[in-house]
Amino acid sequence: MRVPQFMVGFGPTVFSRRRGETEYGVKAIPLGGYIRIVGMIPPAEENESTRATRMRTFIAEVRGQALDDVLPSDAGRVFYAKPWWQRVIVMFAGPFHNLVLAAVFFAVLLTAIGTNVITTQLASVPACVVPAGAESIDVAAEQDTDVCGIPIVTSGADAGQLCEEGTPGCAEPVASPAAEAGLQPGDTIVAIDGRTLDPTAYDSWTAVQQAIRGSEDEPLALTVERDGETRELTVTPIENVVATDDGEGTMTAGYLGVSPVFGFARQSFSDLPGYFGMVVSQSVQRLVEIPERVPQLFRAAFLGEERDVDGPIGVVGVGRISGEVFAIEEFSGAQKLSFFLGLLASVNLVLFLFNLLPIYPLDGGHVAGALYEKARSVVARWRGRPDPGPFDIARLMPVAYVVAGLFIALSGLLLIADVVNPITLQ
Repeated sequence: MRVPQFMVGFGPTVFSRRRGETEYGVKAIPLGGYIRIVGMIPPAEENESTRATRMRTFIAEVRGQALDDVLPSDAGRVFYAKPWWQRVIVMFAGPFHNLVLAAVFFAVLLTAIGTNVITTQLASVPACVVPAGAESIDVAAEQDTDVCGIPIVTSGADAGQLCEEGTPGCAEPVASPAAEAGLQPGDTIVAIDGRTLDPTAYDSWTAVQQAIRGSEDEPLALTVERDGETRELTVTPIENVVATDDGEGTMTAGYLGVSPVFGFARQSFSDLPGYFGMVVSQSVQRLVEIPERVPQLFRAAFLGEERDVDGPIGVVGVGRISGEVFAIEEFSGAQKLSFFLGLLASVNLVLFLFNLLPIYPLDGGHVAGALYEKARSVVARWRGRPDPGPFDIARLMPVAYVVAGLFIALSGLLLIADVVNPITLQ
């Protein structure tokens, strides 16, 4: 395929130089880049209607502009004339490059530099069990008193509300299972129910959480290290109202009464697939959530509503948070470098996933068009009919303009929100 342009950026050309048949250059707006391939849009089909309508006129103009690049010497080198599988490879290559970069950055980040992790060392062991969101927590903080001595409703829909001791369902919080079992701050959990744990592995604390939450009123065998010695303990999590993983609500689950120490550690290369899979899953979830978070983003940008810290941010927001991270004196150089590489890896991963959406004009739209063309050809062959030929991507140009308009609007909304109501580390 002939490539007349390879450009970094968009808009007016700042600098360019021709090498062979390709012009390489830099544009004025550094928000991406593009490679122009000759013949992205095929000629009109012979049976295409010539009746003049605004839409057909628009499509004809787009088709004409695309075919203006085709030279007589380009026979066989135009995009639409290539087999479907070659077009899929070409359009998949860009997003795949982002995927490779993300994998490389994550590999360096995990194995050579290290990443922030939640270790299995215990930071605290509360003396009693207090439901998430209990009113007694704020009262204890205001009065600088022990929350374990404040009576609350112990169960039901009103669990955690203040009450007078002696009334039905009202009592001081019960002792935490962790404290009763003899766990102490500084203990490190190295095994749970026979499963050995690496104290600084990225997923070890998640394994501990899942085991505790799924073992309500069932004994758990813990192996802990304390002062260089290994101890075997048995704990029985009790039912309690705990915060959900996203922090947006509560749920009933097994509760032990421990909190972990946060650390910074390297991971083994064997952890990379699992870590990468976790990040991919989270990224897909965030992309899916974008449409439902746009209304809140609008309200935060124009109506003064508090910004959703889990919502999308734009380039300005990323730059602001990056600056805050690099300004934190308590962070070591390795932690700052880890954040930087993690940011680069995450951006590349999101670009990979985003560009593969089957929406024209994204790369995924071209891939979907080529796959549809192949499927249409197979169906025609089964029916004994002639090959319909290349899929006419020009018919999707109105969709492309709508999609591009939505992207521009979202980018503008993110820019405004990041300026007037930014997300910060505070």
